[in-house]
Amino acid sequence: MYVIAGVSGHVGSVVASELLAKGKAIKVIVRDSEKGKAWSSKGAEVAVGSLADSSFLALALKGATGFFTLLPPDFGAAHIFEYQKRTSDAIAGAVKHTKVSHVVMLSSVGAELESGTGPIRGLNYLEKVLGETGTQLTAIRAGYFQENVGNMLAPAKAQGIFPNFTPSQDYPMPMIATQDIGVLAAECLLAPQAETIDLVGPAYSIRQLAEKLGSALGKQLQIVDIPPEQHVGAMLQAGMSAPWAESFAEMYAAFGAGKVTPKGDRLVQGTTTLEEVIKALVG
Repeated sequence: MYVIAGVSGHVGSVVASELLAKGKAIKVIVRDSEKGKAWSSKGAEVAVGSLADSSFLALALKGATGFFTLLPPDFGAAHIFEYQKRTSDAIAGAVKHTKVSHVVMLSSVGAELESGTGPIRGLNYLEKVLGETGTQLTAIRAGYFQENVGNMLAPAKAQGIFPNFTPSQDYPMPMIATQDIGVLAAECLLAPQAETIDLVGPAYSIRQLAEKLGSALGKQLQIVDIPPEQHVGAMLQAGMSAPWAESFAEMYAAFGAGKVTPKGDRLVQGTTTLEEVIKALVG
């Protein structure tokens, strides 16, 4: 039995679907029983609860062959790292208690850094505490999600603009589709190995992102460069809470300074293109 978290999102749903397609028995973790009904109809066992509840998670993991986990964001959290630390400790505590032999974790490029990376800091901590449980840990350090271009849909549609938070419009940055992350995670669950994998996909510049999104929307988008000192204000204006705006600004600064680079045991190249992702986002 493989236990899969995050099935209500892009990555976990792919992991679960891949394993079901291979005839594997799975248990999915959901916070809302309604979201578990579709998985139950597909033959999955469903556990309803939170990853932050170590007692619940220990029951869900009892007898598991492998466990796929992530660190779900809480955009209502006033203290982001405290929330991340508390959830990570709950996950690691349940893994240690149940002695799950293999855990595949969705991490991020840059997770080797202990600070200065915004929300990635929590993944550094989760890697650390899971590594101390005695489980065989596979950490998939994914690159920048291609699906993040969806955050630009609203300003693109309403104002014809593409906000840019990076230092250059022309520097190509490797990006990865969540489909490729889920496929790799499923493969790793079926072939346990303790390692850190950097997962990246095709590289695109901000100019290319704007051109491809504009083409899908049937309009030419104007790139609007937002200087670092205005990052927090711009995100606040877009409706993000202050703690998360400040955290993401720190992450953008780390990317801009070149601090966030692949440092894993091996590099895996994803194949899904940005055009495929944008087509699904635009509909």
